[in-house]
Amino acid sequence: MSYYVSPRFLDKVAIHITKNFMDLPGVRVPVILGVHGRKGEGKSFQCELVFKLMGIEPVRMSAGELESPDAGDPVRLIRSRYREAADLIKVRGKMCVLLINDLDAGAGRVDKTTQYTVNTQLVNGTLMNIADNPTDVQLPGSYETEPTPRVPIIVTGNDFSTLYAPLVRDGRMDKFYWEPSLEDRIGIVAGIFEEDRLVRADVERLVATFPNQSIDFFGALRSRVYDEQVRAFIRQVGVDRVSTHLVNNPDKTLSAIKAQVTLEHLIALGAEMVGEQNRLVRSQLAQEYVSNAGFTAAPVGSAGNGQQVATSETVSTAAPVRVLEHREAVDFGSVTPPQGWPSHVPLPQIEQLLERSLRQGGRLSLEVASPREKSGNIWRSWPWSQSPDNATKAVEGILDCIQANPRSYIKLVGYNPKTQTRLLEETIVRPQ
Repeated sequence: MSYYVSPRFLDKVAIHITKNFMDLPGVRVPVILGVHGRKGEGKSFQCELVFKLMGIEPVRMSAGELESPDAGDPVRLIRSRYREAADLIKVRGKMCVLLINDLDAGAGRVDKTTQYTVNTQLVNGTLMNIADNPTDVQLPGSYETEPTPRVPIIVTGNDFSTLYAPLVRDGRMDKFYWEPSLEDRIGIVAGIFEEDRLVRADVERLVATFPNQSIDFFGALRSRVYDEQVRAFIRQVGVDRVSTHLVNNPDKTLSAIKAQVTLEHLIALGAEMVGEQNRLVRSQLAQEYVSNAGFTAAPVGSAGNGQQVATSETVSTAAPVRVLEHREAVDFGSVTPPQGWPSHVPLPQIEQLLERSLRQGGRLSLEVASPREKSGNIWRSWPWSQSPDNATKAVEGILDCIQANPRSYIKLVGYNPKTQTRLLEETIVRPQ
């Protein structure tokens, strides 16, 4: 199978790698190239194809290796992998690169609720140090006088705006936003279905039918085509004998039957996959289950300990946080506060926030943090005592939370249940 390599992608990556092995007088060449863009558009795979064309065997790292229970381990690993690539350059006399996939998932900060660890700081500092001194990369506790061969670094990710700003500044990181053009998409999809002998006109129509889907969608679509063949194989062998048959058979393709791929079949399967995507977005079963139990669920993407789960699809559109100081003069006006309502908590402002969020069709939740937890930006979800479908019930739920957490900060969160984006985020109670 021959895969399509985008000329634009090849040009950018090949130039970056080549410049790092050239001696250009008076020219400062960034060591790091950051390839970023939407999820599923084949950033890492295009990098691998370029490496194969250039005869490069990269040293790879992933975002999961950028965190560890032991402080400093990821830094040692980065330096070790960099020096491993440098040794390959010296020993083999060939180009080598260090590839770090999904850097923003390991070192990025999605929003202010993402936990920022010592390892995150050390990873950013180490990458900046390597970018500034690419020929002097030492392992901790080891100091050598011999220069290290310069190794270009390529990092991939979805949103580099979440990274530490000094790391991505010009001079340290060269940025490349990968968004396949229509011609690129047609070429890549044609390569995916090349073995199925799908003509280019059908490929163009298939891409036009699903214009908003990522490149990975078409790879998954081709896999879905073979479900019927796999189903027939299971029936032929028997469900109870599939395990031993495949495990003990060295050639697992003997019984595979070539699928008949047609444009109409692909469009039908693609429509099913799009329907499953939409059902996933609309279902929100977890929130429904919790609501039936008498609570309102926290937004998807928010962990119970206050840490935000980073996703490649969700971009936070939360409104700026405006903190209500408890020192503000409280004027309840015609609003009658519930019995036991603290005098230092501004009820009219809170009711305005509640009504605004409910008018926008949002759902509400509360987050609580002790002074020590707040200093570490750690918030805990607090369940409502009843479903806050109106401002009155919401105020009663807030009062219950205040009475149960008398010396804590309380944050009111409103979010859109369809898009899972925050519409409101206000600290409404501060400890006296």
